[in-house]
Amino acid sequence: MVMVEVPEYEISGKVEISSKETALIIVDMQNDFAHPDGKLFVPSARNIIPKIKELLDRARAAGVKVIYTQDWHMKDDPEFKIWGEHAVANTWGAEIVEELKPLESDILIKKLRYDAFFGTPLDHILRIYGIRNLVITGTVANICVLHTAGSAALLGYKVIVPIDAIAALNDFDYHASLRQISFLYRGILTKVENILFK
Repeated sequence: MVMVEVPEYEISGKVEISSKETALIIVDMQNDFAHPDGKLFVPSARNIIPKIKELLDRARAAGVKVIYTQDWHMKDDPEFKIWGEHAVANTWGAEIVEELKPLESDILIKKLRYDAFFGTPLDHILRIYGIRNLVITGTVANICVLHTAGSAALLGYKVIVPIDAIAALNDFDYHASLRQISFLYRGILTKVENILFK
């Protein structure tokens, strides 16, 4: 084991953003990742469900566009060589956890890889609705959350990540992700309670 020190990153206080120009993205809060019976269960993903739900309820009340991403794999997906079989299309494991079930008005993006923009219509959909700000939540912090945040920043979106609404497999991955989002992509790190939709 190697001990490393994570460079500091800033946690912002109050963050006010336009409801009309903002989307809440809930990354991969699926049974296979966020339910104890899931194939790739991330224990800390259970802990963030109440925070995501709190933010989700406020976002919906403010008219913020809500977008869910779903890992969505074919039965012989090459990615299974890395992680094993998970989130197979049209299975229980690929569905969003019951506590955060989407509404009919929400948008679901089914993705084959970590990045929610890669090979999906996400960017096109966001531009149709005039979205400029993305509040990104979910799991796993250093995988699908980080890759989605990175692409969002490179495409010119303002990225806001509530640090109490993302989950990782370990502390190193969690803090390294926050450092990258802040330092490399100039994303805003804050807490759920500090995000204000106006």
